[in-house]
Amino acid sequence: MLKLLITGGCGFIGSHVVRLFVEKYPDYHIYNLDALTYAGNLENLVDVESNSNYTFIKGDIIDEAFVNKLFEDYKFDNVIHLAAESHVDRSIEDPLAFVKTNVIGTMVLLNAFKNLWKNNFNNKRFYHISTDEVYGTLGETGLFTESTSYDPNSPYSASKASSDHFVRAYGETYGLPYIITNCSNNYGPNQFPEKLIPLFINNIINNKPLPVYGDGNYTRDWLYVVDHARAIDVAFHDGVNGETYNIGGFNEWKNIDLVKLLCAQMDIELGRPEGTSENLITFVKDRPGHDLRYAIDASKIKNELGWEPSLIFEEGLKKTIHWYLNNEEWLNNVTSGEYQNYYQKQYN
Repeated sequence: MLKLLITGGCGFIGSHVVRLFVEKYPDYHIYNLDALTYAGNLENLVDVESNSNYTFIKGDIIDEAFVNKLFEDYKFDNVIHLAAESHVDRSIEDPLAFVKTNVIGTMVLLNAFKNLWKNNFNNKRFYHISTDEVYGTLGETGLFTESTSYDPNSPYSASKASSDHFVRAYGETYGLPYIITNCSNNYGPNQFPEKLIPLFINNIINNKPLPVYGDGNYTRDWLYVVDHARAIDVAFHDGVNGETYNIGGFNEWKNIDLVKLLCAQMDIELGRPEGTSENLITFVKDRPGHDLRYAIDASKIKNELGWEPSLIFEEGLKKTIHWYLNNEEWLNNVTSGEYQNYYQKQYN
């Protein structure tokens, strides 16, 4: 049985990846390593937690002795590395936390993987998930490709760029088999409500202001999280070692246009008069180093591996809204901090 370690598997993207692999590959054993910080939520995986091919392990990737022992005990064949601090605003407030998790944590995993298998890397792979933010910012035209030079502008993107470089360095220096994927903004079920879409859904439900940075004209490419999990599946199995693949949704939206669409759909779903939610929009002071535009050219993974997104943004947004409205207990637990008690209840 193939032993696959997924780090950060209780987080937003990680939980969708864990679920997909546990359900799709019964002949794999999936080990989910998560520190259960504020964004890691065991309630995201209640539907698969009793599966025989799934094991949850609580622990921090920066704990070198702990991680080394895990690799020695379980002898993981492959790693899909998702664990990361990922919120730009938090990185501005506490950049060192991002260096510790995103850089040092990645180094600890790379060393453990390298030391376990040494030069016997046959059928082994270290898959590192990264972000389009490492490329910096675009003007009004152009797209990020896999050959775009790195130019990070926030502590978050700098920490992810650094971890990408270390993964490549281990490939060149030690022959460690790796792939890297850089994805655009994800959205969908189970996302912690500090990110734009779930934050604004929650604020609209509670008639709170919708804080939009600057003039709202920052542009992002949006990717439905289930489509991202599908892309990770394809890249893990069919990707070429030493390659990078950009994963995007082909869905560019200015923040203000996205927020207005979200407001209109929420008014319909909540039975409120048209324009009610849009009146909650409040423009706030811009954050430092705010990148103007991200846009991914995902043609490489489409042409070489056959993946493409299944949903247009309007369709994915509607599914996302329905999920949050149908899972208000999850949302209330997350916003109140009650979700952190789940670990104690389940694992005492």
